[in-house]
Parts: sequence; C-alpha cells; structure tokens
Amino acid sequence: MVNIGFICEGYTELFILESQAFKNILNQLQLNSVGIINVEGNGNLLPHNLKSHRENLFTKGASVIFIFTDLDQDQCITKTRLRITESENQIIIVAVKQIESWFLSDYTSMNTIFQGDYAFEFPENEDVPFETIRTKYFEKFRRGLVGRNEKKRLAQKMLNSGFSIQNAANHPNCPSANYFLTKLKQCASTETVE
Repeated sequence: MVNIGFICEGYTELFILESQAFKNILNQLQLNSVGIINVEGNGNLLPHNLKSHRENLFTKGASVIFIFTDLDQDQCITKTRLRITESENQIIIVAVKQIESWFLSDYTSMNTIFQGDYAFEFPENEDVPFETIRTKYFEKFRRGLVGRNEKKRLAQKMLNSGFSIQNAANHPNCPSANYFLTKLKQCASTETVE
C-alpha cells in the first residue's frame, strides 16, 4: 500500500478528500491517506508556507503529496504550478477554474439534486462554477442553497447526493478531474512520481 498526503486550499476540497466515496477510491487503488491539510486559501500555497506542511506529511509516512488548488483567474495551469513550485514527490492538481466545476461535471449527483433536470456541457468554462450552480438552484427551486457558508453546504449536498471524482473524471470536458484520477492510479501502480 502506498502512503500519500494531501494539501488543499479550502473546505470544498477537504470535504471531498474526507468523503467515504474518496476513501473507497483510495482503498480500491490500495492507497493510504496519511493526512489532509487545509491551508484555507490559495495564497497559503506558496513555497515558504508549504514547507512545514510537506515535512509534516512526509514525517507521517507519505511518499507522495498531492496539492490541490484552483486556477481561479490565473492565465494557465503552468503559471499556477510555477506559483506553487514543483517539488520532488509532489503532484499539483489544478481544478479549472474552481473545484466546483467538478460538481458541474458529475451528472449523477447533479441529476439527483436537480431532480433529473440537469446537463452541463462545458463545466470548466465557467469562471465561478459555484455561482453557476447557485443560480441554477435558485431558478429551479426559487430559493438559495440556504444560509451561511453556502459553499460548505453545497459540498455536503453534493457528497450526500453521491458526488464522485470518478463521475467528474468521466465527463468529456473535465480534464482536471481526469488528471487527478490518472495521477492517483499512477501512484498506485508505480509508487514513484515523475
């Protein structure tokens, strides 16, 4: 079994990585998570901030660390990776444009939430996918996602409705989710990062 660790920029990523659905993927691939660190903001994913988090996960036995961030307004994935800085035994996963685009990509869970009235062709083209979901939700149900912390509530609602990284990765226009799943499979089969 290969030990891996995670560093993420927010609660949505944290909830996904802590979910039973994600743990099932890890078990199937014979991967073991030694920990998930939420740095609470992509500004905290700079090299000088990451050093202690990386050391912490390596001390816990991680052989590979995945770092999750959103593309947000960056021009390209390469620039986002350069901002974080590549390191040995580290894989940077950049959700395009934001992690909520993966929610837009999961037809199964979105159809559960929207009661079979859902389709979205280009989820990674949305500048603010959370707002897209929020607007669609209001149009359908004539109410918001309810209360404070709507992003956290959306993440929980998605997970409770069966959100799966595998479903998002299967969407033909969500390559960032597919990239993540591919990198997990590579870790499981080779135990090394290239």
